[in-house]
Amino acid sequence: MNMMTPWDLNGWEFAALAFAALLVGFSKTAVSGANTVSLAIFAAVLPARASTGILLPILIAGDVLAVLTYRRHAHWPTLWRLFPAVAAGVVAGTLFLVWADDGIVRISIGVILLLMAGVTVWRRRTAAADREPDGVTTRAGRAKARSYGVLGGFTTMVANAGGPVMSMYLLSAGFRKLGFLGTSAFFFLIVNTSKLPFSAGLGLIDADSLLLDAALVLFVVPGALLGRWAVDRINQRLFERLVIAATVVGGVQLLVP
Repeated sequence: MNMMTPWDLNGWEFAALAFAALLVGFSKTAVSGANTVSLAIFAAVLPARASTGILLPILIAGDVLAVLTYRRHAHWPTLWRLFPAVAAGVVAGTLFLVWADDGIVRISIGVILLLMAGVTVWRRRTAAADREPDGVTTRAGRAKARSYGVLGGFTTMVANAGGPVMSMYLLSAGFRKLGFLGTSAFFFLIVNTSKLPFSAGLGLIDADSLLLDAALVLFVVPGALLGRWAVDRINQRLFERLVIAATVVGGVQLLVP
């Protein structure tokens, strides 16, 4: 598959992708799920399927910065419970990409994101406000982890849109702000890195796409620094509302033709 290089883009197109890369950095260290806007920008400027391969290394760069920033706040019991289900979702997503066209992918992911946002808002209104993350040790908690894990693996493989699904899971599990960011940072670094051979095998990553990534990844760093500065100034309630709002916006964007 022929990918686009920096020289194939006009100034406005490259500026849009650079802004999207900056937003990736911001979302990884401040408001997880906000990078659905980046996903929409990449899909608008580049061919939709190709955009997922070009965006993946940029997301991994953001994941590395997030891990370096929040590595002490990860909740590993939650991560270990999620990974088997996520692996199944990634395999399902890979098979889905073999035959699904761009329109089916966009509609499927958009519907999933909006459903997850609605379920999370409902659950947070009916559940105790201060639940601890170790609630995933219950039978219901394990079932929820598996469900969200499969959906997260599926959506992250087909459209790099697993962030909102995992955001909804971590919010529904009662994670506070720093635990949320630390756990999601390690989760996506491991998951996105594991996706590289699948994406390369599907022809979504090649030398041209990596050349464009090299030009864009520089914009991830200032975005991450801006996010780290902003997160200390966002209280927990506002943080949760921003995450849910970003998820809804991302879902709507994917459904709009």
